[in-house]
Amino acid sequence: MLQKKAAQPANSESKAVTPLDSLDLRQALSWVIVDIHAKGWAQGTGGNFSAALSHQPTTLLMAPSSVDKGIVQPEALLEVDANGQVVAGEGRASAETPLHLAIVEATGASAVLHTHSIFGTLLSMHYAPLGEIVFSGYEMLKGLEGIRTHEAHVSLPILANSQNMTQLSQEVSRLLLQHSGLYGLLLAGHGLYTWGETLFQARRHVEILEFCLELAYRQLTLPKLK
Repeated sequence: MLQKKAAQPANSESKAVTPLDSLDLRQALSWVIVDIHAKGWAQGTGGNFSAALSHQPTTLLMAPSSVDKGIVQPEALLEVDANGQVVAGEGRASAETPLHLAIVEATGASAVLHTHSIFGTLLSMHYAPLGEIVFSGYEMLKGLEGIRTHEAHVSLPILANSQNMTQLSQEVSRLLLQHSGLYGLLLAGHGLYTWGETLFQARRHVEILEFCLELAYRQLTLPKLK
């Protein structure tokens, strides 16, 4: 289970204000989706994103399927129930909704973000035979909730991609129940799933893990030292 977010400074004047501080969840999720698209991590209709409106029963706020993620407006977001059915809004829920539900139920997360970055896609295939990619030694790892040292070892497990979302969501559930403390996972040839106790935390985890993925790829291209 992810650790709780550290308390924020009491002096609000010293804290930079972001859209996530001042907007409601619907506006905030829309902003996050457009921001991730702008970074090139969810081009075209790629990626899917959710934030929990409630737990027990789970209700998710989600981007509709097959829409350009660069133009998702707050009013276009769907409300989806624990069975993956749209209960409010117009459009279809993503075919990968069962994966979001599995992650929320296994981790208690309040947001799940799925990117289709070039580096995540390439490395998920490259390291698939090993079943994971491990990051260590990077100061940026301290951007992940609960990490206090660059010496930490952070694993991103890699699962085979599938179009059978029921089966794949069951594999994700088993993985998360067997290995607590994960920050994300990769689907081979597909991309990154990460999550957080808040939407802001999940977005931060996306940024840190995408940074590490790009770093790992660039490291592979460096000439070996003599």
